[in-house]
Amino acid sequence: MSGRLLVTALAISGLSMGQTTGNFNFVTYNVAGLPAIINNNEVPGDKATNANLIGTVLATQKYDIVHMQEDFNYHAYIYATDNHAYRTPTSGGVPFGDGLNTVANYDWTGLVRKKWNKCNLNSGDCLTPKGFSFMRMKIQSIEVDLYNLHADAGSDQGDVDARSAGIDQILAYINANSQGRAVIVAGDTNDRWTNAGRSINKLTDAGFSDSWVQLIQGGKFPTAGATANPCSVPAADNTCEIVDKVLYVTILTIISNVLNNANKSIAIARAAL
Repeated sequence: MSGRLLVTALAISGLSMGQTTGNFNFVTYNVAGLPAIINNNEVPGDKATNANLIGTVLATQKYDIVHMQEDFNYHAYIYATDNHAYRTPTSGGVPFGDGLNTVANYDWTGLVRKKWNKCNLNSGDCLTPKGFSFMRMKIQSIEVDLYNLHADAGSDQGDVDARSAGIDQILAYINANSQGRAVIVAGDTNDRWTNAGRSINKLTDAGFSDSWVQLIQGGKFPTAGATANPCSVPAADNTCEIVDKVLYVTILTIISNVLNNANKSIAIARAAL
């Protein structure tokens, strides 16, 4: 099993439609499902078996909502052992699909997939229709707009420009379709707060909060251009930073605690809805 996993949860408060209480958790997970001939993930075991294990973990941990990225050629193996009631159909393997899928305990409407308008061929970003997905989910009677993204990879200027254009694109879609609503944007941003050419700050400038910054950093953003603090495998603690992010608008609040997993960096937050 490989990939990176970030788990958090959000509390909705102050909604004019009335108050609802409850609990849910949220996961974003790059499942590294490229064909083995392209990327073997450098971990023991074959990718099909490991994909089965990923599905088992998603089921046994009883995660309420899981956004996946790079869910390409081993999608069926994950779904074979996962047991969530609601699951997006695959858009296909490489090079046809975007690798974005969601499994959840709550139903949704209006699933939309959007390809990035700009990509950089470096790191193979133009070989699949990478982009973002949108869905409107009713979580215990409250509607939340969920966005799942996989940003352009790499570190050259073309990658930086493509990531920035992607954030502009998703923000434009949010402004057109989710204005004034509860919103969660999560996925593989391929960006860190320490990156000199970061673009995730455009999301916080637009009113989003980063769950890792709030929970672990005490609301303090790492300095752009500072030395990166990437996570080892396993992560020693949660002060290291991964490129997988969960961001939410200020209508949502976080409460909770954090822990680590032996194979990946995990931030877990229990929350009231």
